[in-house]
Amino acid sequence: MNRAFITGITGQDGSYLTEFLLDKGYEVHGLVRRSSTLNRSRIDHLAGNDRLHLHYGDLTDGVGLVNLVRSIEPTEVYNLGAQSHVKVSFEMPDYTASTNSIGTLRLLEAIRASGMSCKFYQASTSEMFGSTPPPQNEDTTFHPRSPYGASKLQAHWVTINYREAYGLFAVSGILFNHESPRRGENFVTRKITRGVAAIRAGLTDTLELGNLDATRDWGYAPEYVVGMWQMLQADEPDDYVLATGEGHSVRAFCEAAFSHAGLNWQDHVVHNDMYERPSEVDALLGDATKARTHLGWEAKTTALDLARLMVDSDSAELEMSLKK
Repeated sequence: MNRAFITGITGQDGSYLTEFLLDKGYEVHGLVRRSSTLNRSRIDHLAGNDRLHLHYGDLTDGVGLVNLVRSIEPTEVYNLGAQSHVKVSFEMPDYTASTNSIGTLRLLEAIRASGMSCKFYQASTSEMFGSTPPPQNEDTTFHPRSPYGASKLQAHWVTINYREAYGLFAVSGILFNHESPRRGENFVTRKITRGVAAIRAGLTDTLELGNLDATRDWGYAPEYVVGMWQMLQADEPDDYVLATGEGHSVRAFCEAAFSHAGLNWQDHVVHNDMYERPSEVDALLGDATKARTHLGWEAKTTALDLARLMVDSDSAELEMSLKK
């Protein structure tokens, strides 16, 4: 039986990947951090599956990772765990680097030290491109503009190094922004769609946002986890960009979300400097030709459809909550 080990299993991507792998018959092991309150809402519906196993641990604990890898004996490892919020990385740069950069190194070293022949997936990010002009693909120069982007770039290169130095089947998925109703509430897309739901319900009248001109390539998370899996099924390890190939501004996403609810975004959106980054990434637009050609992967859901999908989900969730 294929056995997967997922860090970040309780996150957006981790939950969708877990569903996908369980449907394929995998045994899935997930790394969860110990805390005083449980934060497993995205995978609660999978709790009764006897092929899902959760383990306490942390990417900052190298010894614990070695012990877990040896105990689980995974055939595939997906490193999705991270401090993943760009704005927060400016406020917590040390923790961001320790988790994202050195955490990846610890996990790779745990695999190497254990002697496992498992395949390794590293969650890289379009934020590594930073200020490099779009479109961006696997050959584009990196120029990160945040501690988050820089930490992910180190993790990206150390993954390549372990592939070249030790012969590990190690790949990096350079994923552009991908969203869903499970996206964290402090990310701009989810903040917008939750705000729209609240305004339509009459609970508030304004939504505070930062830079409306930033352009992003937004896709749908459930489609992107399929691409992660496909990278590990390839004959040879390599790195791939996953993206829709369409760029939309935060303003355009706002307009689509508000208009879907019968609202004019200009009547409700208020600018707040607090949400501006110290150094902005103006435009990210991915070229996923390599993934389409070599893996057969292609994004089907793009940003404006995604905005409408997320508004419907957040509105339904809010309505249910108000009834309760």
